[in-house]
Amino acid sequence: MTSTTLSSPAAGKAPALLIPALLACYLVWGSTYLAIRFALISFPPFFQMGTRFLAAGVLLMAWVLARGHKLPSRREWVHAAVIGTLMLGGGMGLTASAEVHIGSGLIATFIAIVPMLVSAWGLLLGQRPSRLEFIGMAVGLAGVLMLVRGASFGAAPVGLVYIAGATLLWSLGSVLSATRLPLASGPAGFASEMLCGGAVLMLISLALGEHREAAANWPAQPEALLAWLYLVVFGSLIAFSAYLYLLANASPAVATSYAFVNPLIAIFLGAFFAGERVTGGEWAACGVILMGVFLIFRGKSATSRRK
Repeated sequence: MTSTTLSSPAAGKAPALLIPALLACYLVWGSTYLAIRFALISFPPFFQMGTRFLAAGVLLMAWVLARGHKLPSRREWVHAAVIGTLMLGGGMGLTASAEVHIGSGLIATFIAIVPMLVSAWGLLLGQRPSRLEFIGMAVGLAGVLMLVRGASFGAAPVGLVYIAGATLLWSLGSVLSATRLPLASGPAGFASEMLCGGAVLMLISLALGEHREAAANWPAQPEALLAWLYLVVFGSLIAFSAYLYLLANASPAVATSYAFVNPLIAIFLGAFFAGERVTGGEWAACGVILMGVFLIFRGKSATSRRK
């Protein structure tokens, strides 16, 4: 997923972990869409995501306790429950559900519109986007319309519903986490969101009866199990923590610059390893969406320099 903060850019010296965090989001997140696809061989969508984030959250919280770091306050746990429900319970659960129907590369491309949605949520919360951001939102919307009219989304409209819901919930959670519902600082905040979001995902999975499908597929196929482990260690512990770090420490343009990289990596990996096919029209739509995202970044950068 991609996002952008609504807070002011971090002032002064660049945070020490800025470059590693960006590289984690560039390289790891671009590959997680394919990993989700392989994990779906044995792990149903919400069950896959719930177990993934619970495992990562338990490991990270255990590290927090072992290091003697301060635990989240009661209010911060409430914030984590809301943000975890939106970003993980809705955003990641529906993303995995969409990949049952749509190729991982196109899913990643659609998710590139999240900065546009964050700008739209900001408008509703009283933050007026710049003229260039408005233009970027319009261009991005045109690209989305082109993409969903392509063969892949046309053949699976339910996948479109899932990924549209995922991007709306993820972007809203991103806005709230950066403005009105801040998490606890550092790893404790990351772990609390994963634990809360993982619990919500498992409740949804239980309600959908996915535990029966998971039991029927056990033992898991080796490629599915390896993909799940990759998602826990790299997608959650490393890249997701890096993403939350960027939300708190980077300017909007820097924090969301990986939106250009993720779709290209995902499309390449999907075509090379999973035989996913992208039509010429869908490639064109990808370009239009990324142009819209670029214009939004430029608009935010210009606004930040004037402050």
